[in-house]
Formats: sequence, C-alpha cells, structure tokens
Amino acid sequence: MRGRLAVLGLAIVLAAPATAAWAADPLSICLDEDRPPLSAHHRGKPDSGFDVLLAQAIADRMGRPLKIQWFESKLDEDSSPQLEANALLSDGRCSLVGGYALTTDSLVKPGLKTARLPDFAGATRDDRRRRVTLGVLAPTRPYVYSPMTVVLGPKARHRKISDIGDLAGLRLAIESGSLGDAILMTFDKGRLIDNITHLVPARDDLLGSLDRGDYDATLIDLARYDAHRTAHPDTAISASGYYYPIGANRGYVGLGSDPALIEAANKALTDLAAEGKIVEFGKQAGLTYLTPREPAILGDVWAKIIQR
Repeated sequence: MRGRLAVLGLAIVLAAPATAAWAADPLSICLDEDRPPLSAHHRGKPDSGFDVLLAQAIADRMGRPLKIQWFESKLDEDSSPQLEANALLSDGRCSLVGGYALTTDSLVKPGLKTARLPDFAGATRDDRRRRVTLGVLAPTRPYVYSPMTVVLGPKARHRKISDIGDLAGLRLAIESGSLGDAILMTFDKGRLIDNITHLVPARDDLLGSLDRGDYDATLIDLARYDAHRTAHPDTAISASGYYYPIGANRGYVGLGSDPALIEAANKALTDLAAEGKIVEFGKQAGLTYLTPREPAILGDVWAKIIQR
C-alpha cells in the first residue's frame, strides 16, 4: 500500500511542473490587423475590437497569458482566408485564428499540400518567400453571426428593402469577386446586372463612393458598415435593416491535431456566452452583435445563392 502511495505521489510531483508550464505558456491567437470593429492593430494606437476583447477573456478563462499574432489579409480576388489561416497555424505562428467564417468549404482538407504565409507582424524576407506544409482545420463553436446587409446611399436612404429584388432601379456598386458580387449578379437570372458597377477590392473605395452619392446601394458584410459608421459619424450612408438570409457564423479554428485546445476554447466560449459577456464585448466594440444561428457551419454557400 505504501509503495502504491509513493508511486502516486511521485506521479503528482512529476505532473505538476508540466501543468504549470502549460498554464504559463501564452495562448497565441492570430487576428487580422485591419478588420474593425472585429480587430484592429495600428501603429500608435491601442489594439482594439470585439475579437481582441474576446481573445483576452478566453485566455483569462484558461489561466494563460494572451499573445496576439497580427497578420494582414489582402482584400483581393486571389486571397484565400482558408489557406492563410491554415498556413499561420501549421507554421506555429498561433494556436487559434479568430473571426473565421465557419462554412463547410472553408473547413475541408485543403487541396494544396503547401501554401504561403500572409504578411504578419515580425515576418522576415524568408517568411514571405517560403511555403508551409498544411494541416487540417478544426472549428470551435461559433460566437457571432455575420450576415450580409444592404447599405443605402444618401439618394436612396428612404427606400424600403425587404428583399434583393427591391434594389431594382437603383445604381448598385459591388466589389469584384466578393460574395455580394455573386449574390447580386445571379439574382433572379441576372435581373440586376445592368444596374451593377464593379469596383476593384483594395483599390476603389466602395463605401466612400456610396457616401459621396456616386451609387445608391451595395451589399456588404454588416461589420464593414459598423466600421465605416464608427470612423465616419457624420456619414450619409445608412443601414437598410435588411439581412440577406444566407449568412455565416464566425468562430475560431485550430488544427485538428490539438483537440484539447478546441475543447478548452469551447468551454470558455460557452461560459462567456451564458454570462452575457460576448454580447457585452460586441457593444463595447461598436459591433452590431447577432447571436450565432443554425446551422453552426454553413453548407455550400454558392449552391444556396444560385438556387435562390
């Protein structure tokens, strides 16, 4: 009996340093540096955003210090959020990527074996050249619903929008290759095509053009409207109140090889949601917060759009 107790005591002693080391190990979360009001990291300004507040709360629940790895996601037709997130995780730059749109096509095993890293804080010239062997992504439970919404310019601010068809006759602007582009171009067998002007992402100022009255309406992610409204309190554009019925939840993704971390993140998210903390973080960040909706992971987005 004494021998068994001695062995048990030795096991506890040996396990204690490992547990302490895990708790002291920072929880590293990758966040987009320019996606307000979700996350923002600009020189000379404190880090801010809904995902920053949430990341800190999750790290606190895990009893671990937080380390944010900031990265830059290019807003263009060639960018792939799935490959960028996978590369960051597979390279060990972080353990979780926040603000990830949870769709089946964004969580499938990548068709490529390697991918380049997005530009990230601390990246070297070699980092920008090399390719990373990819893993398999695993999602947490969602923590916010992210819909597309119609935003109206000053000349159309009184137009009632209850469906995409109500945009007929308006001058529409949309970024090429975006989800909004696919929705507007395919609506009712192309009924709106003649009214659509395509702008180039990252080059043309979509919301600025709408604000000046160059166009009457656009279809964008709700968070982008929130960011513009916060940055320009006197803006002439307005929310229509209409949300496109096909939207995605956002959550974290990690690697499937670390299920314990996903489980721990899920527990923290469940507790924070039950306490109303996640809603509170949304209000603090100026985000129009909407609770996650079923299905937790959206199916084939493009098929759903075409079918409508």
